[in-house]
Amino acid sequence: MTTVNKNFSYVEAAFEFMPGGDEQSPFWRGFHWGLFSDPENMDNDPGRYYAAAEAMTEAVVTAAGVTDGRRILDVGCGFGGTLDHIANRNKDCQLAGINVDEQQLIRARGLLAEHGRGGVTIPFVTADGCRLPIASGTLDHVLAVECLFHFPSRKLFFKEVARVLKPGGTLAITDFIAAPGALHAIVTRTAQSGLGDNSWYGHQSKPPTVQSYERLARSVGVPMIVDQDVTKATMPTYPALRNLYEGAGFPEGAASVDSLEDLARSGDLGYHVVAFQKN
Repeated sequence: MTTVNKNFSYVEAAFEFMPGGDEQSPFWRGFHWGLFSDPENMDNDPGRYYAAAEAMTEAVVTAAGVTDGRRILDVGCGFGGTLDHIANRNKDCQLAGINVDEQQLIRARGLLAEHGRGGVTIPFVTADGCRLPIASGTLDHVLAVECLFHFPSRKLFFKEVARVLKPGGTLAITDFIAAPGALHAIVTRTAQSGLGDNSWYGHQSKPPTVQSYERLARSVGVPMIVDQDVTKATMPTYPALRNLYEGAGFPEGAASVDSLEDLARSGDLGYHVVAFQKN
């Protein structure tokens, strides 16, 4: 069985699928949940998952309202796949990515050679999402795909986003969202299943509700404008990831996926694409 770094075990597993740094490897563009157009089909073929992960990226970019010529920051940028997606989708955008994990940024720089596609320069910077190294009022869009549960404080992140966005600028995220009244059950079942701070997915803060996100966003002047509950469309992600992890010798990863799937099927934990806009 492969040994992985417990701080970011699922990221280390992704590296195992990319032994040569090959951008054709499965996880380089994104290792987030997929958005499936046919979620009733539970075929766990990896090819369906890869395409669905790309569809989730497009859903986030669409929710943000990204168009040509925009200044965009991807927080928790992984290997740079979301920014590469935008570089292929839109013209004349100024793009940048940050992450606290330098090893992911090294891979992103290698995959995109710091020049992206079509001559687009994409700098990747080691930085904290709660302390953005960006001048105030300079960005059109901030993206954060499936990473906020790692942050020590969503409130600090939202304050920073409100600071760096231009008036009318947007934040678009994906996150795991607790159903109303389900938080206690989620915390209890998470502790019992080993999805704690030392788990496969690293540090995980308590999941917010839609209502708590709305309150937080209003308090910093970036009210919610989009809330898409896409839980049903993500369900084939679970067998796809379980198949990948089991096949590669990561039973801990497969067990963590099982626990999250149970929470999703019970209706306690949803998956949402959410967008906010600065006043």
